Amino acid sequence: MAIIKAGKVVIVLAGRHAGKKAVVVKTFDDGNSDKRFSHCLIAGLAQNPRKVTRSMSKAKVEKRSKVMKPFIKYINVRHVFPTRYVVDLDVKKVVDEADLIDPERKVDCKKELKKLFEDRYLNQKEVTSEKKAAGSAYFYQKLRF
Repeated sequence: MAIIKAGKVVIVLAGRHAGKKAVVVKTFDDGNSDKRFSHCLIAGLAQNPRKVTRSMSKAKVEKRSKVMKPFIKYINVRHVFPTRYVVDLDVKKVVDEADLIDPERKVDCKKELKKLFEDRYLNQKEVTSEKKAAGSAYFYQKLRF
């Protein structure tokens, strides 16, 4: 798929994470021996950060943003909805395909992913380009429907 590339923000349409936003880590256009259909590896937020207002203290803002709960998953390309937003998170460095096989390593991978997501959420103003800043802001907002 030419539209779904690494770094693209997608919305999951099916499964337990339906309605949640995720970032594409890697795509498999032709599939592989295990999954013979086109699929992609995504990392997203099962639980979004809570609402923050300007009057809240730094400690309270930090506490409300630690609520994030990440997920990592292989998903069929037909079960994701690509958005126009792109995020420049280094998810490929954190998520390795070999780590997803072992359950203990997958838990460690999720912890590192949570740390990465929290760090970017708290430092959103340090994003290089305006387009990626908009994608980052969109990724952390709760989907309203």
